[in-house]
Amino acid sequence: MNNNEQPRYVAELINVSKKFGSNGGRTTAARNISLRLSPGELVLLLGPSGSGKTTLLTLIAGLIEPSTGDVYLFGRNTENYSTEELQQIRAERFGFIFQNFLLIDPLTVAGNVELVLRFAGNNPEQCRIRARQLLEKFNILHLTERLPAKLSQGEKQRVAIVRALANNAELIIADEPTASLESGQGFEIIRMLHMLARQEGRCVVVASHDLRLAQFADRVLKMADGSLVT
Repeated sequence: MNNNEQPRYVAELINVSKKFGSNGGRTTAARNISLRLSPGELVLLLGPSGSGKTTLLTLIAGLIEPSTGDVYLFGRNTENYSTEELQQIRAERFGFIFQNFLLIDPLTVAGNVELVLRFAGNNPEQCRIRARQLLEKFNILHLTERLPAKLSQGEKQRVAIVRALANNAELIIADEPTASLESGQGFEIIRMLHMLARQEGRCVVVASHDLRLAQFADRVLKMADGSLVT
């Protein structure tokens, strides 16, 4: 691949399986999964608790190694990345959104967003400017100096999205991002993520058990017992 050529897929899994435990009590959390993720799409991963959704997300993010098969991130096999390189990729090219938001309580809204930017090596002034730009874009600039404890659930999730986008993430991974929200708030969050995928060319992967979110997805993948099912 030419150095200036962008890979076609942000992530690709080829016949990936993941087993946990020792030989006497091994559990297969992912079975022979093949998957391609492209820029500009929102992919919804549907399945009940224990179906393997979180394991698949962690495989996509390179947080765990597959037992068999290959995982490619941005055109390169994760086997060929060092631990430090994978950490840098996650800091610079990934965004993560969690069910429980995982905001840092002692930090203000701005501080939570700026912290991610600092991990990526930006100077404090760049972090401050970028954080304010994003907070304004998502209409929560007025929350800049507020602590997480003073936010509503919907406000916390918006802050979590802003934090995930802070480094212009190319791949956004959202694990049950609407589970703690009322249905109206949840739909708004998914519409927002879909807009980001379409308008800004990001790839968004959302894991959920909520069938109603399918209307907002470009693709719906269903999981059961560690496998993708049709």
